[in-house]
Amino acid sequence: MRGVFDIIGPIMIGPSSSHTAGAARIGLMARKILGEEPLQATIELHGSFAQTYKGHGTDKAIIAGIMGFATDDERIKDALSIAVSSGLKYQINTTDLGAVHPNTAVIYLIGKAGRMTRIVGASVGGGNILITNIDGYDVELTGQYHTLISIHHDRPGVITKVTSILSKYKINIAFMRVSRKSRGAEALMIIEVDEQISDDVLEETKQVRGVANSFRIPPI
Repeated sequence: MRGVFDIIGPIMIGPSSSHTAGAARIGLMARKILGEEPLQATIELHGSFAQTYKGHGTDKAIIAGIMGFATDDERIKDALSIAVSSGLKYQINTTDLGAVHPNTAVIYLIGKAGRMTRIVGASVGGGNILITNIDGYDVELTGQYHTLISIHHDRPGVITKVTSILSKYKINIAFMRVSRKSRGAEALMIIEVDEQISDDVLEETKQVRGVANSFRIPPI
């Protein structure tokens, strides 16, 4: 069943829920996945995003999200100039990604501590988004739930141990997806849950043998 939010979209700065609010949320999600203050951003816009981004302010919205602005932040309209003054270097390109959603963006970020990430996300209507790839891993991430992301070695027992920690703290799993590049190599697990992920949960997850890194993303 679709809710009111899905029909009318979020509280936002216009003109379009898909091209502005959704774009801002993609940028904000990229920032949270990076996990630190972004210093450089390269954005590739596909399809309808590429064709109309200047008129609809998609470029401003994505940059605003990368800087941490919410969809209703009045600074979105000035995001490009704010980025320059704040030291965020950015580049906007257009691209053809083939048969993907027409409102798709690819975002490359480099953070203050040198961390890098690449995310692919689409604005799917009403301000809603779907992140479909993180650093080469195919994912499905909506940003509507508290989310635990772990990078781990693809071997038996790791997933069970992580989900057991969530069960221990009475955290209910809404959705879970595991993606790997090859058997026995590195894998990425995304767990969307109904409750807030505490510091204790995150720390215990990081201590699981085989987990290389783990971080959390609040709903956006």
